[in-house]
Formats: sequence, structure tokens, C-alpha cells
Amino acid sequence: MAEPGLEPGPGPGPGPGTAEAVLRELALFELRCDGEDVAEKLLELSLTHRLGPVPLANELLAFVTSKDLDPQLTLDSLAAFEHEVLAKRGSRASRRPSSRHGGLRDVHSLQELLDEDEEEEEELLDAYTTPSKTTQKRPGGPPATPRPKRPPSSRSPYALFSPSSLSPSATPPQQYAARGGRGEVVASFGGPQTLFGGSGGCAPKLFTAPDDSLTKSYKFMFQKPLDVREALCWRIEELGAALRTHHGLEDFASALLPAQEPVTVLGQIACDSNGKLNAKSAVLEGDRQRSAGARVPLDLSELPEFSLFPGQVVAVEGTNSTGKKLVVSRLYEPQPLPFPSPPPPAAGAEQRAVLVACGPYATSDSVAFDPLSDLLDVIARDRPDVCVLFGPFVDAKHEQVENCQLPASFADVFKLCLKMILEGTRSAAPHLVLVPSPRDVHHDCVYPQPPFPCPELPKEDRARVLFVSDPCTLDIDGTVFGLTSTDLLFHMGAEEISSSGSSDRFTRILRHVLTQRSYYPLYPPSEELNVDYESFARFAWLPATPHVLVTPSELRYFVKDVLGCVCLNPGRLTKGRVGGTYGRLLLRPRDPERRNPCVSAQIVKI
Repeated sequence: MAEPGLEPGPGPGPGPGTAEAVLRELALFELRCDGEDVAEKLLELSLTHRLGPVPLANELLAFVTSKDLDPQLTLDSLAAFEHEVLAKRGSRASRRPSSRHGGLRDVHSLQELLDEDEEEEEELLDAYTTPSKTTQKRPGGPPATPRPKRPPSSRSPYALFSPSSLSPSATPPQQYAARGGRGEVVASFGGPQTLFGGSGGCAPKLFTAPDDSLTKSYKFMFQKPLDVREALCWRIEELGAALRTHHGLEDFASALLPAQEPVTVLGQIACDSNGKLNAKSAVLEGDRQRSAGARVPLDLSELPEFSLFPGQVVAVEGTNSTGKKLVVSRLYEPQPLPFPSPPPPAAGAEQRAVLVACGPYATSDSVAFDPLSDLLDVIARDRPDVCVLFGPFVDAKHEQVENCQLPASFADVFKLCLKMILEGTRSAAPHLVLVPSPRDVHHDCVYPQPPFPCPELPKEDRARVLFVSDPCTLDIDGTVFGLTSTDLLFHMGAEEISSSGSSDRFTRILRHVLTQRSYYPLYPPSEELNVDYESFARFAWLPATPHVLVTPSELRYFVKDVLGCVCLNPGRLTKGRVGGTYGRLLLRPRDPERRNPCVSAQIVKI
């Protein structure tokens, strides 16, 4: 029989229940009370903390199980339960408003909600952590190191509205701030740049027609192996026709037919296995028309020097007496395309200044964009005509991107970065060219890569911002630039082989790019790159040999003349936690006395 004042009520309800209702729920889990004092204490806990019979029983069961206590509840066990469980629950409930998401909130109440979420997450992780003997304190020993909590600023609502405070770190990157050699010229080409600066009135434009340029996103991941084969065969036939015309070759022979006399076979270099290409594993994959795509091993021992990579289209002269191995005596390579027609000469040709920089624009331990801010100061000081900025702007390899610690979405971070660039260059008003990168985590990861979708730019900035694809060919007042943010130097450098005595590797790779007439002649491509070959056949070819070829890479910066083309690797603006480099060029595009309008180029430390 129930005690006076303890009539049975709606036990399972959300509010406080009666002693009998609480005891009924406890009995389901084989929990018993040691005397009437314990039952009264249970009712007191239910009324004080506004817990119904079911929630109270669940909390008690979890507490008894986790502490490995006796199912016979006592006043001592209930006192420990109230102190360790209900008191913490009550303190959180007192801070929390009656409706979690109801009503309008200011930035301070948003911060409180974020702090509460962090506490709940940490307590949940602690509840699932198994205590270890090694983590227990020893008497008299040093205190255990507490588990560091995430800094509150990483989720602060204020951080969502300021690029300079996007980093969860409380202090700016120390290694970058302590860098030396700021403004130091580390590589140069041509004459010295006594005065770097532009004259204005120079707007970049796409070199190719709009129909031949990648100007918008497209559907990818739908290509079939037959389509890939068609694109590769078309490439072999195009370069084969150029080889036959330039070297005066007769019709090509089949790669499989035995021949005692020297024959010339057209095809592309491949490897006989899935390993790395070497002089013993090189094979020639013949063209479709004459060799039906058959492969024949190559004997390169009679060549005085060579430089080969997978996917290279060549014509090979040699003997194939058995039809199973071609002993190479001569290697024919394509010639680069001619340079574009020069613009009409003008007396007193004006000087054009172009600045090129490649991301990441933040150090790996911060997304505060301090290096980008320093670059914007350089632009405001030097006032170039055109600034070419390569991605990544939101780097997929950044520590906080990989660990999901960014306080905003990838697209929002990019918009803040773009806003910072527009506002920082508004005083100098240079024309901006933005090239995406396969490492831009907020953009399509495909090659060729379409331009960034044009956001709602401020009206005063629309005329000076140009979003282009990767790769693209650009015309800056008669000077043709080839631009690609894909690290083709690194990809091809890992696959290219050469005989001793050849030129340096960078020169060889850049020569291949120009002679193969492609921004990415490597096949199969690097595993980091997702190539859509239907679009590759349309947009990844060189329409002409550019005057300047800009190929940012993780490898060491350089600037050099290759086959009359000024090739530039400006390096990256940041490398890990330290500062990097950028490039600047001076042009005289309408000077009739110059073969290449690039007067000088420099690589400068940020």
C-alpha cells in the first residue's frame, strides 16, 4: 500500500512520478531499494530534478553499471549518484534556455550554445573511454596532463565574418612571421628590373575563340574506355602528320611486321608493366591505322642520348628482324608550334608589368591568410598591370581542411578570400586573372578544370576580374601566356627517363611540353589527376607556342628560356609553415626589335 501523499500517478510521463512508479521501473532492471528511506530519497530526487520514473531509472541503471555497484541501492549510492550525475545535469539545464532553438539570439548566446555543445561532446567521449592502468595517478607523482580542449575561437561566431581570424590558433603563425629575406630576388632572367610597375590600360583576354575555350562547368565521370582510346589515337595521328611533314618521312610501317631493313614506326612510349618506366621496360604502342595498337619492346642501346616518358608520341627508326623487338637507331620528335603573330609595332612601346603567384595563400597551421595579405601589400606598392593568381585558394592538403576544423564551409572561405583580394587590390586596380587548381577543395576536381563559378562581384570590380580554366592560353596586350596550375613538372619528373649527358630535367620536361603541343602529355596520368579525355582533346592542347609558360610546382622555382619560350615556375606563396616566392615579369609586346616580348623575369621571396 502506498504511503500517504504517494498515490500512483502517470509513471512514464515526462514529469516527476511517485515512489511506486519509480520502484516499478527499477524492478524491470533488477534494481532494489534497501529500506523505505531509500524509496523516499528516490522520490526526492525525482521531484528535485524533475525526472520521471523512466529517465530516473535509466540514469540509475547507467550509473550502477558503469561503477560496477551492487543492485541493492543504498543511501550512500544514491548520494554518489546525485553528486556525480544529477548535479552536473542540473547545472547544464539551468544554463540552457527552455527552447534550444527558439527565439532570436545574439552572438553571445550563440557562443554559449557552442560552448555547451563542446562540453557535451567532451563528456560523451569521456563516457566511452575505457580507463587504463597507465593513466591512473601514482601517489606523490606529477599530475597527469589534462586532455587539451579545442580552442573556443575555432567555433566562435565572430570568426565566421573575418578572414584574418579564421584560424583556430590563438596567435599568428610564428615561423612565417619570423621569416627572413623578404623581397629578395632568388632567380632572374633577362635584364635587371630597376623599376617594376605598369602603365595601365591593359586588359587580358583569352587567346582562343570562346568555342575553343573552357568557359563553364561540364559533366564528367561519364567517359567510356572507347572514348579515351579515340582521344589518344587522334592525338597520335595529329602529331604523326606533323612528324612526317617536318622530317620528310615516308609512310610509317607496322610495329609487328619483321623487317631486316630499317623501318620507321609511329606510336607512343609506354611501359611493359605497372612499374616505373626504364630503358629495359620501354615499349612502343603503335598507331591504330598501321599497327592496330600493338606493342613492341624497344632496344635503346644504340641511341647516343634519349629522353622518354609514358605517353610521348614519337617516330622510331630501327630494325625489327623478328617482329618481337625493335632495335632503335634514331628517334624523331615533333617540333613545337610557331609563335603567335606579333601585334602591330608601335613607337615608344609601353612597358607591361605582370605579377604571378600560386597558392596556398595561408600557412599549413593557420587560415588567417597572412601571406595573401603581404602579397596584396606588394601589389598595392608595385601597381602591376595584371595579377595572375593560381589556386589552391582553399587547399585540400591544408591541415585544418583535412581535420575538418574550418569554422565555415569551403565555399564561404573562398568567398572571404576573394573578397579580401578584391578589396586589397582596389587601390592599385590591376586586372586579376584567377586560375583554379585541382587542390581547390571547393571546386570541381577534374582536368581540364572549368573556371570558378562567377560569384556576385561588386559592380566596380567586374570589369577587372577574369576567371579562367586550367589550363588556358591568355593574351596580354599581344604577349601570349600559357597557364596551368597542375603540377606537371612533378608528375612528369617522376616518370621521365633519360640517358646520361642530357640537359637538366626541368629543361627536358618543358621541351616535351612544347614539342608534344599539350599542357599535359603524360599518359597514363598521375593518380592525383582525374582526366576527362573528351574535354582534354578539346581544351588541353597548345594552340600556339606561348611567349611565356607559367607552370607552378612543388619543385624548386626557376625561370629559363626553352626553345625561345620563357618558362617560369614561381614556386608557391607558402610552403608548409614558412613563406615562399612569387614571380614578376616585364613585357614590351609591341617592340619590333624583340623576338620574345618578355624583357625580364624574377622570382622574389614574399
